[in-house]
Amino acid sequence: MEIQRILFTTNAAEALSEALRLTDHDRLFVLTDAVTAQLCWPLVSETCREEQLVTIPAGDDHKTTDSLIHVWQSLSSGGASRRSLMVNIGGGMVTDLGGFAASTFKRGIRFINIPTTLLSMVDASVGGKTGINLGGLKNEVGTFRNAEEVIIDTHFLRTLDADNLRSGYAEMLKHALISRREDWAELLRFDIFRPDFGVLQTLVEKSVEVKRRVVTEDPEEHGLRKSLNLGHTVGHAFESLSLRTGHPVLHGYAVAWGLVCELYLSCKRTAFPHDVMLQTAAFIKETYGTYSFDCKRYEELYELMTHDKKNANGIINFSLLSDIGQVCLNQAATKEEIFDMLDFYREMMGA
Repeated sequence: MEIQRILFTTNAAEALSEALRLTDHDRLFVLTDAVTAQLCWPLVSETCREEQLVTIPAGDDHKTTDSLIHVWQSLSSGGASRRSLMVNIGGGMVTDLGGFAASTFKRGIRFINIPTTLLSMVDASVGGKTGINLGGLKNEVGTFRNAEEVIIDTHFLRTLDADNLRSGYAEMLKHALISRREDWAELLRFDIFRPDFGVLQTLVEKSVEVKRRVVTEDPEEHGLRKSLNLGHTVGHAFESLSLRTGHPVLHGYAVAWGLVCELYLSCKRTAFPHDVMLQTAAFIKETYGTYSFDCKRYEELYELMTHDKKNANGIINFSLLSDIGQVCLNQAATKEEIFDMLDFYREMMGA
């Protein structure tokens, strides 16, 4: 897989215009969701001439085969060929689903990602993972396929509500934990409730660079890239349970709560510093609140964790830390250890 081309800019329209000029194509399709069609697409729409706009419903619960088929059908009825180009403008749901649709239509057409949420800037739009949810499970079906270019303009973040801003910040916190203590401390100091967007742009660039470095070394998750799953084995289980119970939570919130669990497990299994775990857990509780569940849900959460893609032979594997920046991959945990971890979470977070 080629190294991901990422452009940081303060003028997304100008950057997109240049990207379109450099990317030969016969037809242009633009994928948005119902929210970004109103808030974000108008900021760059004048750049595109004779584009065909495809819009899907907003929200991760629409990251489904129905939405995927709608995009495929729109490409087909719009006369898309293998020389056509799709621009995905939106959050992680749009870039994941749009990338998957583009990577499979006619065995693959090119696409450009313009992430408009903090989560999609630092996570979903970078690294070549595409996919949809299936049967209540996150990203159960997908491909590895890089966008032609990722255009990141933090001006879009001013369109975000506070919850979605904090959702993306959780992935930045994860990147800091697998990278450098200085980055971790800087994120804990930053006021995400009253953000300075100039400072945030710098933090985003640092966070994206962590992910780019990891995925460049291990593009298809055979080794180091598994470090990006810190917090996600439990986080995806929380997210899937919330969908099952009809009370969906934002991905970043689920990852933040997953970090509390997996840093505790890191303390128990790989000697992660207890004080750093407690500081991080306190920050997460203050910033994200608590996902509440009782012990009757432990079996269901355990079953959901068995679907994690890092697992092998029915054994639940975690990506843990022995210290900030020191990753321990393929850490198998027993059911008893996982239940103990959930006990700690509920006690620490007041769940």
